Amino acid sequence: MEATTRAERVSGAFVKLTDTLVADYDVLDLLHTLVEEAVGLLDIAAAGLVLADPSGELQVLASTSEESRLVEVLQLRAGEGPCVESFAAGKAVTADDIRVLDRWPAFKAAALSQGFHSVHAVPMRLHGRTIGAMGLFRSAPGSLSPEDAAIGQALADVATISLLQERAIREAAVVNEQLQRALNSRVLIEQAKGVIAHTSGVDMEGAFRLLRKHARAHNEALHETAGRIVDRSLTL
Repeated sequence: MEATTRAERVSGAFVKLTDTLVADYDVLDLLHTLVEEAVGLLDIAAAGLVLADPSGELQVLASTSEESRLVEVLQLRAGEGPCVESFAAGKAVTADDIRVLDRWPAFKAAALSQGFHSVHAVPMRLHGRTIGAMGLFRSAPGSLSPEDAAIGQALADVATISLLQERAIREAAVVNEQLQRALNSRVLIEQAKGVIAHTSGVDMEGAFRLLRKHARAHNEALHETAGRIVDRSLTL
């Protein structure tokens, strides 16, 4: 039976995220699940997530739309914006009306050009360690309700715990290896999306959905399926 109340949907989202607390889970799939659940539960139009690589540089690893991905990429290139600040400060950063911002000019221009008018960024933080941030984008001005803000932070917290579970905390090399693998996989996945978009006549978001659906149906990691698409041993 489908969940009918918001409390049930929130509970279901946490179950999906905590299902990753097993060995050898797919980091990219976890992060995409996080942003998708955020959009499904909160009063937002899109979500994007940035994570620090082993050298401490932020990278875009998940988004629910090409528009939100573009905004995240541009703010990282400019070195300014709510997610950059949320990561640096380890706390939530809000812009209720992007049109009247007097800071982050590059982010402001990018967000407005993609139809976003407000944003709430939450840190991915645990025990004083911040590893990234998630941007929650809205198409209209205004702040998130306190309940939505709390749920958004809770989702980010659960995902952070998944990434920094006790096994990985004890072995810092494991964390760095996982994050580096995710960063390397991201490049391959972007290449595969382009191939699928060209061969199947779909947009980039549709291409990612096809890629992810096939990977899940065949119990493969996203980068494995992407690699076969790029080397043309698989066509979707």
